[in-house]
Amino acid sequence: MKTAPPDFSTAEKDFYLKEFRGKSLLFALRAKDITAPESRDAIQEVLRTLVLNETRVILLMETDASTPERRAVDGLHTQLSHALNGLPAPVLLSPESDEDQCCFIILETLRTVPVFIGLWPAQARLPALQSAQQLANRLTVYKLVILDPRGGLTASGAPLSFLNGSHLEELQTQGARGELPHERHRQLETARLALEGGVASVSLCLPANLAKELFTYEGCGTFFTLTDYCQAERLALDDFPEAERLIQRGEQEGALKKRTPAEISQLLLHGYGARLGKERDLVGLCALLPYADDNAGEIAGLYTLRRFHGEGIGSRLVGKAITEGQARGLSYLFACTNQEGARRLFERFDFEQVTPDAVPAKKWHAYAPERKRVVSVYKRALS
Repeated sequence: MKTAPPDFSTAEKDFYLKEFRGKSLLFALRAKDITAPESRDAIQEVLRTLVLNETRVILLMETDASTPERRAVDGLHTQLSHALNGLPAPVLLSPESDEDQCCFIILETLRTVPVFIGLWPAQARLPALQSAQQLANRLTVYKLVILDPRGGLTASGAPLSFLNGSHLEELQTQGARGELPHERHRQLETARLALEGGVASVSLCLPANLAKELFTYEGCGTFFTLTDYCQAERLALDDFPEAERLIQRGEQEGALKKRTPAEISQLLLHGYGARLGKERDLVGLCALLPYADDNAGEIAGLYTLRRFHGEGIGSRLVGKAITEGQARGLSYLFACTNQEGARRLFERFDFEQVTPDAVPAKKWHAYAPERKRVVSVYKRALS
């Protein structure tokens, strides 16, 4: 029985805070969606964390100026003021102003404090979401975050946790045919335009789950990027802490077997990591362990984050291992797994299931007998 992954919040949060430091994030939300105190508390805590992290924050809130919404805006402003002395009052932006005028107002505020809160009239001809996208592109912010009480996108009841360029285009086509709710189609269009305009990534999530979306590998909404390529490269020393966290997560999920510190070091020294884009964090890894006496190599520790399942990450890693094995002149590669997805993956790469004695005997030294009984062994000859 698989166990739930542990709380890696501290390590993961530190990793993402390092990524966001010195950057600008724009949040688009509606005041009516944060009238509940728990939603405001969740947003305030994330924004406070970002500000202390030296991240610039721009909030654009749609509001109809009703009493509940006014209280929600005032409540969020008051909470943020406790963490940031001298925070200016929210600014009502005029839909009649052009982009440069709005950007000028934002920049004047950011000269003195790292947070700008802008209000956008709900009755404006230009929707607040479209205004947020235009401002994000005009300022070329690092990330656009869309907060919605419905959370991220779904397809056939399953969450869509990651969308790159090709998938985003496919969903947009469905939306244009009326197969998606109008509001969802508009969010897809916003994400596409923002990305094409220079924003590095877009996130769509529940207000209450904002911290999990921004500060964890798994996320909880939909993450958009134009990146539709994956790079699998040898792990560098500076990648090791991040890679070890992925290995630990894989162990806790039951996707990887438990390893000693020495065995993890072996994975890292012979490891390859997969990234979506040059500057993105690791989304998967594997190692090519050498068996010199048999002129063979083992693909071990193959793991990808759940958010990126189905995106070809595992295929890139296995393909990289095969290429490396051929370059080294190895006779064959093998792999052991108890995961159905990994079995199908190896079969697609022409690995054949074999008995345990068809691979190096050294593999089974100190190997847990109960795991050996349930593991499947795959082997592929290399020309």
